[in-house]
Amino acid sequence: MTATDNHRITTLASNRAIHRAFSWLHLHEPQIRRWQLEAIAIPAPPFAEQARAQYFLQQFTTLGLSNPHIDAEGNALAELPAAPNPQSLIPNPRILLSAHLDTVFPANTNTTPTEDGPKILAPGACDNGAGLAALLAIAATLRHAEIIPACTILFAANVGEEGEGDLRGMKHLFSVEPYAHRIKAAIALEGSGNEMVVDRALGSRRLRVTVTGPGGHSWADAGRPNPILALSAALLAITRIPLPRNPRTTLNVGTIAGGTSVNSIPSSATADLDLRSTSSGQLDRVELAVLKTLQSTIETESLHLHVQRIGNRQPGALADSSQLFRSLRAVDRHLRLATDFRIGSTDANLPLSLGIPALAIGGGGTGGGMHTLEEWYDPTGRDLALRRVLLLLLDICTQAASS
Repeated sequence: MTATDNHRITTLASNRAIHRAFSWLHLHEPQIRRWQLEAIAIPAPPFAEQARAQYFLQQFTTLGLSNPHIDAEGNALAELPAAPNPQSLIPNPRILLSAHLDTVFPANTNTTPTEDGPKILAPGACDNGAGLAALLAIAATLRHAEIIPACTILFAANVGEEGEGDLRGMKHLFSVEPYAHRIKAAIALEGSGNEMVVDRALGSRRLRVTVTGPGGHSWADAGRPNPILALSAALLAITRIPLPRNPRTTLNVGTIAGGTSVNSIPSSATADLDLRSTSSGQLDRVELAVLKTLQSTIETESLHLHVQRIGNRQPGALADSSQLFRSLRAVDRHLRLATDFRIGSTDANLPLSLGIPALAIGGGGTGGGMHTLEEWYDPTGRDLALRRVLLLLLDICTQAASS
């Protein structure tokens, strides 16, 4: 952060159009709340976000954004175009502002919200109801204040952030035209918080381990290899793999399943493993150690081992020298916010892994019980976070257009 950064943000914040935008955010909290209630009432389990995507397509259209559509992966997209520049020979860059549609909750989970004073109670109310409401709020206030950004803003209500979604929405955006190679920076709206920002991407590998065998009757076929026992022994052996404290690396067995009845030798058993680290090298090392341990533990010819990688998120970090980082610090200084830097696994992982400046930022308010049926969100004071996002977004647009 330099004096130039600070001066630029102060000048931006003094603009009359920005004042109109700030005023809209403050006065229209009831509208933002309605959007949030409507969105979270539409279930969006993993790989089934279509209905919620359609809702956002409708809102983008109503707000008058350009080119509203749903892409081949299921992301709901729209744009706020920059002013035409006939003298430029370079395709207009995009700045991505996104919020993920999906929740961790399976199909048939009741996501109908209830209200307790200012609190919104529902699975997904905060993660990512808060981010989705912020996405519409920023789009609406830009349109109300008639702000034309220096470069085109791409709004995305994207799929596949949670769990086995494996960032499929982001992977599509950054690999398929017309947006691949045009997105110069990315801001992901994630959950609650006025000061929270994820600037370091936590890497992860997810493995699905399956052991199969002939199965049989617990009495008549006693003695046949048991996939559940074999897998259990292998998982116990995995816990003895040494993990470094620096860089911090973790290994977890999240689920285990198998068998059909108490008096049957099961024909299969499955477990899902989660490996996490800030170092891609450590992820490689631990993954290899897991595979070797599984192979050496499950040796009998009657059993078959199959390991499938079901998730792969690369670690990364936003460079302190990047314009996005410096702009964030200048915005937080102007708003008198104590920047709360965190590490996490978010949609920002994907652009960071490609060398594109990115971060995930809170949508304001407070929340709790994330990823549980008791999740809640309180939007009190969220307009401060929305002002933060607005200033950061417009400043990055200006910098991208001039670079």
